[in-house]
Amino acid sequence: MSLIVTGTIGIDNVETPTGSAEGILGGSCAYFAAAASCYTSTRIVAAVGDDWPADHRSMLESFPGIDLAGLETRAGSKTFRWGGKYLENMNDRETLFTDLGVLEEAPPAIPDAFQDSEIVFLANTHPGVQRGFLKSLPNRKFTVADTMDLWINIARDDLVGLLGEIDGIVINDSEALLLTEHRNPFTAAKAIMEMGPKVVIIKKGEHGAVLVTPEGVAVIPAYPADETMVVDPTGCGDSFAGGFMGYIASRGSWEFSDLQAAMAWGTVSASFTLGAFALEGLQGLTMEGLEERMAKYQAAARVGDVNSIV
Repeated sequence: MSLIVTGTIGIDNVETPTGSAEGILGGSCAYFAAAASCYTSTRIVAAVGDDWPADHRSMLESFPGIDLAGLETRAGSKTFRWGGKYLENMNDRETLFTDLGVLEEAPPAIPDAFQDSEIVFLANTHPGVQRGFLKSLPNRKFTVADTMDLWINIARDDLVGLLGEIDGIVINDSEALLLTEHRNPFTAAKAIMEMGPKVVIIKKGEHGAVLVTPEGVAVIPAYPADETMVVDPTGCGDSFAGGFMGYIASRGSWEFSDLQAAMAWGTVSASFTLGAFALEGLQGLTMEGLEERMAKYQAAARVGDVNSIV
């Protein structure tokens, strides 16, 4: 089934305990599409300025499954830029600067050729903009969104309106707490479901993620990455979403068992992002490489034989 992602393409400066990189490709669309393209063709809708480096376009073009027909380059505009510094634990980070650039302008239009898209991911941006995109996607069958604490704080009404129009949401535990005032992720997920979406995924960083739907609950661990594997956590959440939605689109189904499997594939996809700056960890990745790491993940997550204590 056709997969589309709307969101941001950016230029990042990143500092981590293992090193730093300046002027690298970033943005939610970039990470999502790179991960999703391993599973299925992925359409991007985003905008950049005329300062966007040619080698960034070449990087995205190196992923054969990415369709860039919906990527606008705007003359006289500036590309979204972000700078961040990760602390020693690699979980916490400081934002050093944010230059919104084209994000302060009108959102990009969804090309006519993309309006038949059936599987939709609304990557993190203002929920009012996310709702606007839905008007151009009348054939959508399964729609999932991402959000962040900023929108919960300043655009709550728009976000609640969006939740009433989508099938699922991917959110981290601190955002779920902010949105629902429930610290327990399962309680928070049920509260979010009452707002509309029937599929709620709450990410817990190094502690994995939980899935809550009317059909059941699933818990999945993070990929067992040691310190030598972790270079840059930027984009891991978007890569998780890309693997998750890419798998769903390739299957054409979002039954509970498919959602569980998609979470595992999303986790494995994100583990490749961890290992390098920008998209380098995902570049050249094949299903064979994903399946090899999935086997290791399954072996680590499997519960062995359990004897009865009765």
